[in-house]
Amino acid sequence: MDVNEAREKAESLREDLNYHNYRYYVLDDPVVSDEEYDGMMRELMRIEEAYPGLVTADSPTRRVGAPPGEAFQPVRHRARMMSLDNVFDTEELAAFIRRVENAVGYTDYVCELKIDGAGIALTYEDGVLMRGATRGDGVTGEDVTSNLKTIRSLPLRLLRERSVPYLEVRGEVFMPKESFRELNRQREELGQQAFANPRNAAAGSLRQLDPHVTASRNLDLICYEIGYVEGKAFSTHEEVLEQVAAWGFHVGEQWRRAAGATEIMEFCREWMERREELAYEVDGAVVKVNRLDLRDRMGSTSKAPRWAVAFKFPAEEKETRLIAIEVNVGRTGALTPTAVLEPVFVGGSTVSRATLHNEDEVRRKGVKIGDTVLVHKAGDVIPEVIKPIVELRDGTERDFVMPDRCPACGSKVFRPEGEVVSRCINVDCPARLFESVLHFGSRGAMDIEGLGPATISELMEMGYVRNVEDVYYLDEEQLYSLTGFKEKSVANMMASIATSKQRPLSRLLFALGIRHVGSHVAEVLARRYRTMERLAQASEEELRDIDEVGPTIAGSVKAFFAEPRNLELIRRLKEAGVNMEEEVEEGHGPLAGLTFVLTGALESMTREEARQAIEERGGRVASSVSRRTDYVVAGADPGSKYDKARELDVKIIGEGELAAMLRERE
Repeated sequence: MDVNEAREKAESLREDLNYHNYRYYVLDDPVVSDEEYDGMMRELMRIEEAYPGLVTADSPTRRVGAPPGEAFQPVRHRARMMSLDNVFDTEELAAFIRRVENAVGYTDYVCELKIDGAGIALTYEDGVLMRGATRGDGVTGEDVTSNLKTIRSLPLRLLRERSVPYLEVRGEVFMPKESFRELNRQREELGQQAFANPRNAAAGSLRQLDPHVTASRNLDLICYEIGYVEGKAFSTHEEVLEQVAAWGFHVGEQWRRAAGATEIMEFCREWMERREELAYEVDGAVVKVNRLDLRDRMGSTSKAPRWAVAFKFPAEEKETRLIAIEVNVGRTGALTPTAVLEPVFVGGSTVSRATLHNEDEVRRKGVKIGDTVLVHKAGDVIPEVIKPIVELRDGTERDFVMPDRCPACGSKVFRPEGEVVSRCINVDCPARLFESVLHFGSRGAMDIEGLGPATISELMEMGYVRNVEDVYYLDEEQLYSLTGFKEKSVANMMASIATSKQRPLSRLLFALGIRHVGSHVAEVLARRYRTMERLAQASEEELRDIDEVGPTIAGSVKAFFAEPRNLELIRRLKEAGVNMEEEVEEGHGPLAGLTFVLTGALESMTREEARQAIEERGGRVASSVSRRTDYVVAGADPGSKYDKARELDVKIIGEGELAAMLRERE
């Protein structure tokens, strides 16, 4: 076989193999046996080995051919990948339909399932896959082409098409439920942390540096839209989906044209009930205007199209047995009852523990140990017990009693008046210490690499860490005695501890775990007082007068600095060389000295973009309105901040006035 014959044969084999991939992985309807398919693949591999110059990017042999990478390159999408606005009940869905019909008159729609996965954009040139990228921020994503090629349902070359110079197809990469369960089983056997849900597993698999790892994860893909195309024109979304399917993409079999509200509601109700039948997770339905010209007329807001909406399904609920109620102690001493459950698969992952919040919540729900309970994931994330199924009780169930002694240290438990949470008041309680050290070294706080749960537990067991500040008095000899710590890991952790000493005061304040002081309030306090010493000397009245610091936070901060043990903690941190100051750039620029508050939805920019634009010009953006506020910028549907501004006679401006002010003062 000469090179020309080899070229023709290789091209023919590639077309056949791509077609049979489509039949097998997309249509689930193969027309050749596995032996015949494997024979064609082996023949193509022999030709490409003999003639390396004939290997093409779209060859089926290149599915897992790229070496491990070092990083993912940024990719700017040809057209922005926008988010969808969400609705959560039929009334909100009906309101969306009314808005559409008020804008463009009666029309039809297309309903699709909203797959719980990772959004991607696929770029084809002259019918050949050139690049695949993650959604990113909607404007710029990451190039994950090598990993996407491992997905067998993804066509490397468009079927029956050579006349499209440029095409960008959007889709959702997902991990099937069964593959997710198997992956987590393998990870648990290896002592690795399980993925929280299939969406996280799919997103993590797409960002593996080694495509062979991605290939082992059994990802799949369903496409739902064309982001940009040259050489083709469409009048409806139906035509788009039919064409995308004809090119060899999996578009899902469940999509349906709907003539109006009644048929849309029927689609949503049907798949709320049937979603467990699917091999993958869905968290809602997407409703889109069918006619593309009407979409153009309706346009978009700064983040979402006006012609589409996501109807979110209620969280999935499952029955299981509540085996026991354990009480955990947090870093603030809060005692939290936690339900220990018979493992149940709900909301995309296996759940064996769920929060019960506090003693009053257990009483309100009427939950007993031994109950059969209904469980879901609050916000599709946090496992939560909804209620007991009283009809299934057999008399063996037992009431839960909150202990009057801390389960970790035996100290007396105290429940402050007016609060629902019981607390351990021993500041050196080992349970509090573990959580406090874990928080102190976390990424948003002092960011100490290597200071994870296992390391903290061992440091405490060996007596090297008896309080938070002991972290800064660790030496190399102590670290070498820890399990798995060798020369490199010891050097890395010592370097990370040293680096953390230079974090700004705001990070330290957050790391200290002062009650009610999150990262933002910590920044407010650090900017105001500049040093730990000045903050410690501030009166409660002075603190209360600061924007974004009310009486609750002021009282908590003052109480923290009134505690001798906390002053000792700060003294020892300072002696260890931990920074106690905040460098604050003085406001400069045309908006210096002006304070803005943003409320309502903005059309031409996001609230974050507006914040950045104001701060770049020296202005300040506060989260609450006070008499010191200069301007309240009110967008669509402003909230209580608008009312507060009117009450205090603060100047209210619209988005256009803000934009003009920003232009004038560039």
